[in-house]
Amino acid sequence: MTTSPCSTLGAGTGKLTRVLARRYARVIAVEPLDNMRAILEHVVPEAETRAGTAEAIPLGDASVDGVFAGQAFHWFRNDDAVAEIARVLRPRGVVCAVWNRPEEPSPLPRAYRDYIAVLHEPRLKAVQEGPTLAEVLGRGPFGTLYEAEVFHEQTQDRDGVLGYASSVSWIASRPDHEREKIMHRLDELLSEGPFTFPLKTEIFWAIRR
Repeated sequence: MTTSPCSTLGAGTGKLTRVLARRYARVIAVEPLDNMRAILEHVVPEAETRAGTAEAIPLGDASVDGVFAGQAFHWFRNDDAVAEIARVLRPRGVVCAVWNRPEEPSPLPRAYRDYIAVLHEPRLKAVQEGPTLAEVLGRGPFGTLYEAEVFHEQTQDRDGVLGYASSVSWIASRPDHEREKIMHRLDELLSEGPFTFPLKTEIFWAIRR
């Protein structure tokens, strides 16, 4: 375990934070949504949790050696977030973004996948039309953007699949009544598990100058 401190942005329910807590002596998880932060505090009690956003990170200047974002970077206001990440990172610190991409074949029922696609489409279109991560980081004090990918499988029971759906930003950020309606419909559409998902994890990182 390294003694260097790090931070996760848009930490959600703590999936990435849980991994980092096994490698860093101090992890500060930043999450704007109260309900996500409550889950995070229960799942990863060893991490510090703070209310905040990528555009207003509640950390001091040059205070961490790593800033990580899992499935969250596309929510950030690009230049504001890059400036804040650069501010809190020490020289030679790393910024790292991670995404899990589903591969085929999917084990989920077709009706469930079709409904998820409809919910995700507006946000997906905005991401596809926006600048690339290389363009975003290139406007800040960062060096070369490195890339890697890892193929793996993940098995989840039925509750795990629904729990993941409730935690994705484009569902979790909706008003309570709308989110409850969506989750009720997903529950109706989902068959019994378990489900084994083929995944590709894409990893991008750059070093602060």
